[in-house]
Amino acid sequence: MQIYWTKINQIIEETPEIRTYLLDCPEDFTWEEGAHTHFALKGFNDGDKPNRSLVRHMSISTLPHENSIGITTRIREQCSEFKAILRNLEVGQEVALFKTISNVQLKRENKNIYLLSAGVGLATFRPLVLEYFEHDDRINHIHSLNIDSSKAFLFTHIFKSSPEKKFTAQFVDNRQDYYNEVERLATDQDGLFYLVGSDEFILENIELLYERGIKPEQIILDKHEQQRIELLAL
Repeated sequence: MQIYWTKINQIIEETPEIRTYLLDCPEDFTWEEGAHTHFALKGFNDGDKPNRSLVRHMSISTLPHENSIGITTRIREQCSEFKAILRNLEVGQEVALFKTISNVQLKRENKNIYLLSAGVGLATFRPLVLEYFEHDDRINHIHSLNIDSSKAFLFTHIFKSSPEKKFTAQFVDNRQDYYNEVERLATDQDGLFYLVGSDEFILENIELLYERGIKPEQIILDKHEQQRIELLAL
């Protein structure tokens, strides 16, 4: 397993609780839209066994041409050891990346794509939308629906509706409005539905989509294959 040690080159405060850490790109580090990586802090591999409390799975919120690896995450006042350490890191300090894969690349099948996310889960979809803006071939339309009760919505300069780009961005701050909209979107029986959020959020969405006639093969999850099978086996 190759471990890439790299430095933080910028820290962006997206909202009072959400930060994006921009990292230098190691020379042979590559990724695609929808990628996630193992993001680790100093000391995670100092002992005989990795210290898992210093490692998290994180989506990469940038594309390679942006020349930085973006990690966007929420850090609350009361948080884990990992987040507490991360909150105090500064530009120039090192972090590690390893085992980078992509489970949610854009499917170009001449269909509508629906991106359903909760809170900071929108960071997973940022590179998909940017990739779509650059290459929209064989995608009819993309509709992003994000729920965040804090109303501190992310990336609104990118996630804004554009008829010219065949893109719709929608933000809601409560579950009733969110699930009413999911029901409406699910009337597209041929659409592709991408889900990012907690397992509870994902399961609620899968159940609703199934009730509306959406099939498992139309649902794309940012999960390993075995996890995907288990979550879709309602």
